[in-house]
Amino acid sequence: MIVVLRPNLPAEEVDKVVAEVAKMGYQPHPIRGAIQTVIAAIGDERVNPSLETLTAWPQVETVLRVQKRYKLVSKEGHPQPTVINVNGQQIGGGQPFCIMGGPCSVESEEQIMTTARAVKAAGATILRGGAFKPRTSPYEFQGLGETGLKLLAAARKEFGLAVITEVLAEKDVELVASYADILQIGARNAQNFALITAAAKTGKPILLKRGMSMRVEEWLLAAEYILSNGNPNVFLCERGIRTFETYTRNTLDLSAVAILKQETHLPVIIDPSQGCGRADLVIELCKAAAALNADGLLVEVHPNPAEAWSDGQQQVDFKAFAQLCRSLKPFIAAVGRPS
Repeated sequence: MIVVLRPNLPAEEVDKVVAEVAKMGYQPHPIRGAIQTVIAAIGDERVNPSLETLTAWPQVETVLRVQKRYKLVSKEGHPQPTVINVNGQQIGGGQPFCIMGGPCSVESEEQIMTTARAVKAAGATILRGGAFKPRTSPYEFQGLGETGLKLLAAARKEFGLAVITEVLAEKDVELVASYADILQIGARNAQNFALITAAAKTGKPILLKRGMSMRVEEWLLAAEYILSNGNPNVFLCERGIRTFETYTRNTLDLSAVAILKQETHLPVIIDPSQGCGRADLVIELCKAAAALNADGLLVEVHPNPAEAWSDGQQQVDFKAFAQLCRSLKPFIAAVGRPS
């Protein structure tokens, strides 16, 4: 880190700051100019206190970071892209584009089985479905719980699709991990660090969604919790952020794909369904995600969206999903990725 001191400080005041930097566990290297002094502080920010507290000192003008705060997530220490193995399927790092499809909520055996058959036929390799649902109102459908997990597991066995589902609470982590191939951390829990840590310790791949009002740095620091707990298998999922716009449910931040590809080695997944909240926009947003070289999609699919128990307005039917998968092929090919 770089500690920038105020101009024209007496030498004894500079020495006080140098001594404090050393006391905090860093090696201070003062660089004295004609008017102003800066101190280059060498040390590991993961084990030493942050020097940013020095901004409270009257001698200090500002403190600048040289390295990223998200050291494990950053490309600085891991320049090669991470490839995650999910039941033999390789995702990320230029591997084939991955499509995850399925209903917002698991509702019945018939619903999940017909959906699994349809999404697999269209080209999906991972089945999504909510067994535990975070709902804004306590009176809305909250999911089937373990019954829903069992139905997802039955669909996996029948159709050979890996399963991704959301875990909402620490107490449910082991239960969900016993059924799911990928654990999803939703937007509402994107900074629930106790839950994130518990999920990381299962060793299962984690799909970490961006919080509704989360800055990219905060999102990457949440992912850092997973990697720092020994689990390198993290998908970053952009699912839209809350803005002043009301025409769509959320504003899907597709610029995040380009930013994440620059900043991190982790695979990037786009959820266009939550991203806009409108089924009629999903296909176009999927094309844009593929053209930006995202690693995959998480799409909500339902046999009859008008009868869905949750979020029917943003789920596509089987016909639209098959059209979506077909329409992606030229966009995937354009970025040189196998479909």
